[in-house]
Amino acid sequence: MCAMTHSSPAPRGLPTPPPLGASALPPDTYDGRLVLVTGGGTGLGRAVAAEFARLGADVMIVSRKAEHLAPAREELQAIESAGLITAATCDIRDAVRITEVFDAAFAAHGRTPDVLVNNAAANFPVPAEDLSPNGWRTVVDITLNGTYFMTREFGRRHLAAGTPGSVIAVGASYAWTGGPGFAHSSAAKAGVKNLVETLAVEWGPYGIQINGLVPGLMPHEDMTPDIRDNLDRAEDPAARQPALRVGAPRELGWAATFLASPYARFISGHTLVVDGANWQRRDLVNAPVTPVREQMGRGPFAP
Repeated sequence: MCAMTHSSPAPRGLPTPPPLGASALPPDTYDGRLVLVTGGGTGLGRAVAAEFARLGADVMIVSRKAEHLAPAREELQAIESAGLITAATCDIRDAVRITEVFDAAFAAHGRTPDVLVNNAAANFPVPAEDLSPNGWRTVVDITLNGTYFMTREFGRRHLAAGTPGSVIAVGASYAWTGGPGFAHSSAAKAGVKNLVETLAVEWGPYGIQINGLVPGLMPHEDMTPDIRDNLDRAEDPAARQPALRVGAPRELGWAATFLASPYARFISGHTLVVDGANWQRRDLVNAPVTPVREQMGRGPFAP
């Protein structure tokens, strides 16, 4: 009796997503709803705002830099199903300015935002020993404190009015794993993850739902130079993902529109990771450790 041999097909990775403009949700899911997106003028924030607009939402995009707002607003206004699109400058470290932005949203749209997407953050790669006190404070202040200030203003208004609301905080997988080279950002994002879990319990009785959302590698035209340089140094980034492909920004937008939709009302205090399982990857045999300084092309530490 002959032994049979079987050849395995070559790995193909996860299927590609549906085309831009597609959605699993009904097209009127967000009709008459207002969604406020921080960091909505560029990159992933802009992509998230677009998916809410495709589902009929009024959208207010917020950015610290005024020059980011006009082109993003024009792009969102071009979406046929979008509601009213407005924009405002805001440094989310400034609680007084945040109050003014929420007041402006009410004046323009006649309502407090129904959905808040905390996307704005700060980050840059640096070995911990080279990180200045000001660099630490800036990243933590924007990423953690700014997220809290925005969420606090949103929550206080809904609590006072007795209305439901939904908050999505964009996080990072190194909130669980740690992030060598990103001590400031990983600590801040761990705080954001805990904030999601804490406020989901505090505010759930009042109808306010809070979740986290973590993107994987999703290349886009607005990536910072350090991230772009890292990608350019890596040979075939797609082959380094378990999915054998990178993500598309619209995939993060689809996850956000689901989490804040009527179909996810019983999901709260959860952080959804949209990265094709990349953060859970482990090798059977670990590769040799390369210190962070060497990975960044820095010489020995000199005080």
